[in-house]
Amino acid sequence: MERLFSSDIERLKKELEYRNYSERTVDSYCLTMATFEKCTGKRLSQLTVTDLKTYLHYALTVKNCSISFANQNISAFKIFTVDVMLKEWDGFKIKRPRRVQKLPEVLSLDEVERMITATANIKHRAMLTIMYSAGLRRMELLQLKPGDIDSERMIIKVKQGKGKKDRFTLLSTKALELLRLHYRLNRPKTYLFEPNGRAGMEVSEKTIDQIVKQSAKRAKISKIISCHTLRHSFATHLLEKGVNIKIIQEFLGHTSIKTTSRYLHLTNLNPSNVRSPLEEMEI
Repeated sequence: MERLFSSDIERLKKELEYRNYSERTVDSYCLTMATFEKCTGKRLSQLTVTDLKTYLHYALTVKNCSISFANQNISAFKIFTVDVMLKEWDGFKIKRPRRVQKLPEVLSLDEVERMITATANIKHRAMLTIMYSAGLRRMELLQLKPGDIDSERMIIKVKQGKGKKDRFTLLSTKALELLRLHYRLNRPKTYLFEPNGRAGMEVSEKTIDQIVKQSAKRAKISKIISCHTLRHSFATHLLEKGVNIKIIQEFLGHTSIKTTSRYLHLTNLNPSNVRSPLEEMEI
């Protein structure tokens, strides 16, 4: 159903679409600013930086909204102010809230194996296996199509991932075997994974979230995990195997190496397995 927005939000929507933002981001930014309008009782073009700061202070301190929520509001309001209203952006007047630096939860190799083997449904097992073995985001998994699997080169092409970027990532031989079994049993029409009885449709995000939590419960894993936990685990396990961090960055589709570097804090590297460069010298 087409959402009804104010004329200001419609102008923001057109600007975002013109700049080729993803449909998900366009929808999210517009809804964010529509909520801002509703809470203040003013049109977006009438709102100031001071209005936004007051609104975000209330959202963070009273409603316990997340830092991501605040940053999303700032980003959307900045685009409207600078690119739609063609005004100067007084960035120094609205600093972004400091993020709490938390390390992500990571599973051990044994825990990942238990999750996969505890999942009897072949389609669900294949979804977990691909998400972990290729380091995919949830939406990237759900939008995969059979043609994205290149069994000749043993790679998966991720089309229009986060930031509308294409990339290649790993295709495990064991994952490929499981995918072939899934394909023979379920015969997906458009997407690699489709809901039962709804050929050509994507599996919902809620469904894959439930699959991950149920598999973890069956595997008797007490950690609080999500789909992204499998991606975190993929990156951490590659680092522990000595894979170059730049290669892992490419697999994950990170724009900045800083994002990938946080996994260095999660690795269980054994210093006794590392040789000093001095050992290679004849001195």
